[in-house]
Amino acid sequence: MSKKLKVFLGICYLFILFIFLYFIFSKIEINRLRDFLYYKELQANLEIFIGNNLFINLFLFSIFAIIWVTLLGFGSPLLIISGILFGKWIGTLTSVISISFGALALYSLANFFFQDLIQKIFKSKFSKYINLFKKNEFYYYFIYRFVGGLGVPFFLQNTLPVIFNMKKLNYFLSSVLGFIPGFFVFNTIGAGLNQYVKNSESFNFIDLILNKDVYLPLLMFMCLIIVSLLIKKKVFDA
Repeated sequence: MSKKLKVFLGICYLFILFIFLYFIFSKIEINRLRDFLYYKELQANLEIFIGNNLFINLFLFSIFAIIWVTLLGFGSPLLIISGILFGKWIGTLTSVISISFGALALYSLANFFFQDLIQKIFKSKFSKYINLFKKNEFYYYFIYRFVGGLGVPFFLQNTLPVIFNMKKLNYFLSSVLGFIPGFFVFNTIGAGLNQYVKNSESFNFIDLILNKDVYLPLLMFMCLIIVSLLIKKKVFDA
């Protein structure tokens, strides 16, 4: 049963990825990718399209994000895109909720179908963290999310709690709260890139870096990394 499910999920993932890439590339004029004015046109068209159908587009993005994460998709591209499409505030709220639901769905599937396999592969590798999580699974998994999952790939972050059979409510709430700082930074970067394209007449790398809508979120990202490393050292490496 688990093997059939893996095949099914793999086929679904590839199908959704193909449809998504086909939709994106069918709308992109490849021969104009070096033309900055082309990006300004795309930005203007997206702004009109999103503004005219905001709630529908929020719903569609959320559904796509949930399915994407459930099928082992990466999280960071979604965050940049949500920032570009919806701005830093709405983008952060939408991506936090939808990605948290997607992660919960993936965790539930992994816990139901692949618990023995995950225990066998990862229990020994993460044994030093298991006792911590068992002491207070909500607190330590919140910290784990906050510090970026200790460098573990995103889809593995979402399934590792299978090792200690974490309660689903604790999993969801600790993910939501732990995601907020990092997701806000990535959405702010996306919103900043969108604002730069909107306000600039030509592309200049120096102007891009010196633009406050871009360098401020990058500074926030660097500060978040430093704070995360300090927390990781104090909590998980102690």
